[in-house]
Amino acid sequence: MSLKKNIIALRQKKAIVEKGGGDKALEKQIAMGKMPARVRILALLDEGSFHEYDMFVEHEEQNFGMANKELPAEGVITGTGTINGAPVCIYAQDFTVMGGSLGLKHARKITKIMDHALKMKIPCIGINDSGGARIQEGIGALAGYGEIFFRNTMASGVIPQLSVILGPCAGGAVYSPALTDFVFVVENISKMFITGPNVIETVLGEKISQEDLGGARVHAEITGNAHFYATSEMECFKQIKTLISLIPHNNEVKAKSVAPKEPKFRKKIENIIPSDPKQPYDVRDVIYALTDESKFFEVQELWAANIVIGFGRMKGETVGFVANQPLYLAGVLDCDASDKAARFIRFCDAFNIPIITLEDMPGYLPGVDQEHAGVIRHGAKMLYAYSEATVPTITIILRKAYGGGYIAMNSRHLGADFVYAWPSAEIAVMGPEGAANIIFRKEIMEAEDEDAMRQQKVKEYVEKFANPFVAASKGYIDAVIEPAETRDLLLHSMEVSRLKEEHRPMKKHGIPPF
Repeated sequence: MSLKKNIIALRQKKAIVEKGGGDKALEKQIAMGKMPARVRILALLDEGSFHEYDMFVEHEEQNFGMANKELPAEGVITGTGTINGAPVCIYAQDFTVMGGSLGLKHARKITKIMDHALKMKIPCIGINDSGGARIQEGIGALAGYGEIFFRNTMASGVIPQLSVILGPCAGGAVYSPALTDFVFVVENISKMFITGPNVIETVLGEKISQEDLGGARVHAEITGNAHFYATSEMECFKQIKTLISLIPHNNEVKAKSVAPKEPKFRKKIENIIPSDPKQPYDVRDVIYALTDESKFFEVQELWAANIVIGFGRMKGETVGFVANQPLYLAGVLDCDASDKAARFIRFCDAFNIPIITLEDMPGYLPGVDQEHAGVIRHGAKMLYAYSEATVPTITIILRKAYGGGYIAMNSRHLGADFVYAWPSAEIAVMGPEGAANIIFRKEIMEAEDEDAMRQQKVKEYVEKFANPFVAASKGYIDAVIEPAETRDLLLHSMEVSRLKEEHRPMKKHGIPPF
């Protein structure tokens, strides 16, 4: 056969594979409000940049009616491309081909592209849309999942791993996204759960919909399993593109710098925090006053809202922000907030992203529920993450810094490189009112007017202890600064610590309080 005929035959074969499960299956996929797998890849990557691999891989199962069953591309599309010019590896499960079910060869295609990503030191993006393990292949499918999980673990902290849930992701399949760095979900499309509604109804007698059990909103707001929530697939792809532009390709380089720009809202920073220490405000307004163009890409916005995490740029360089949110539960730390912050801190540290901490919180959330939920163990995760970090870490105490929370929010005692405080900072073992009630209990009880004496002692306590100058006098704070100075001082601190090196004790690895 001539080369020309071979080329024609190749094109014909590719055209068949590219149709996935066929026209009817594609129409059904679209009717469910879902893009076909290849369309998703092309919509996410730069135009003309996608190169597909292993298009003609076939399964080898001979039992249960599988002997002559053709599964185009083995139900998963793999390849490489670019996002905003940055190279990535990508795979997308094709629900039109046997429900995107995972067999051994399907899994081997995924692990091959994951191995490629790790070898080339570039991000790996997985688009999940699968009915689960291919039952006909039995333990071969389970082996495939295990091999994927192992790759997720080996790549962790070396290359960024992103999981995009654009359909069902059930049973053992959910553990691959859980092992990756960021999980994206889309309203009415994403479904994640270990045990499906049918099993729950059979075992527990409870009826529940897939959406209520493990829909996008559930994982973005309640479980914390998802990091980004979108209302459409295109919005989701926009989020992925933004994230890829902010993070580095791997753990040996820094995120790409861009042209520096001034914040749009910098002049407002002095007016953000209310004069009444009990009055809340949105800490994101402080972040907007610090970042280039006042842009901030928040992570896990809907979950554990008492702490805010995310990425911004300062003078063109990517930085990670961890900030207490006074708008929600007064910004206290609890189990979920501690988990949320600790994981983000470790990501930033693994990928050479400086961490800026903005502190305003009255301590840990009290209560039986928190104690029984393990707030001690969860809270220790933050202590561990900050203490372990070797990237530049800078803390700004905006207002309240009480008790153990003061220590946990990247204090000098945990190894912070720079700690600054605004004049509004209150640094103490506990809040002034509670402290005054304990320290001056006798004077208050013996006074003719207990309320007047209590207020007098509260004021006395604030003047003597709950201010930044006591901590500054002990060297725990490097400087008490005016709010208007904050951005310039942060930029200076980042420049000074650009070549920072830390030498830690030799060990195989630490043992975090998982």
